[in-house]
Amino acid sequence: MIVVLGISDPWISAAYIGCILAMLLCVVYGIINWNKGDEDEGGQISEEISWHDKEQEMEEKELGLWDEEG
Repeated sequence: MIVVLGISDPWISAAYIGCILAMLLCVVYGIINWNKGDEDEGGQISEEISWHDKEQEMEEKELGLWDEEG
């Protein structure tokens, strides 16, 4: 039996190698997908403002109240 780095069981070696490969896969995935989804940020902001205005109108209509801080 070959002992590498003091690990005699091949399943333990496989677990260590699997952890390192999973970590590398996560790093590569993160690099590839860095800042994805920010393409439509302006649309998201305008949608949120619209939603905020509609919520304000509903609260004014139903409760007659509105906190200016939002």
